[in-house]
Amino acid sequence: MSRLPLQTAETAPAAALPFIQRIIANSGYLPNLGAVLANTPVALETYLTVGEINGRGSLSLAEREIIQITAASIHGCEFCVSGHSALSLKKAGLERAEVIALQHRAKTGNARYDALVDLTRAVIVSRGNVADGELQAFLDAGYAPTQVLEVVLGVSLATLCNFTNNLARSDINPELQPFRPGVLQA
Repeated sequence: MSRLPLQTAETAPAAALPFIQRIIANSGYLPNLGAVLANTPVALETYLTVGEINGRGSLSLAEREIIQITAASIHGCEFCVSGHSALSLKKAGLERAEVIALQHRAKTGNARYDALVDLTRAVIVSRGNVADGELQAFLDAGYAPTQVLEVVLGVSLATLCNFTNNLARSDINPELQPFRPGVLQA
């Protein structure tokens, strides 16, 4: 049971309605994250706008989803781990074994992805004060210096979502239940 109201297209403030309609058009339903953010239309707008901006960067969809799963796992947001696991498998082309590894903070077996996970974790844990060696390992994996800030952008988006879900404690939508950590199997 959510500690914050779950808005719908019928109950949300008028300013949130265009954003809710966009989410439903894109995913076929309104995830509880969107239903909570709709309580504050500018929060819902921020979520969608930052997500669109994040999508225009140079990191692939798979890499952006790796950042989201990693951040959600560190932040303890099972809702976002589940949602981004679903996206990773359905749209981003990640392998099931890679997604399960990400859910459990284990190595994926892909050196480039693992370098991205390591930098994402370092950015979160150190609050951006990443050690020289951690940054160099990311660059040595073939990432460009400009992509470091794309990782920070992804972490900022994840933080909005993860903290909102952790605060609201909303249920994970039925559409995402099969992708929960421990439920998703190899």
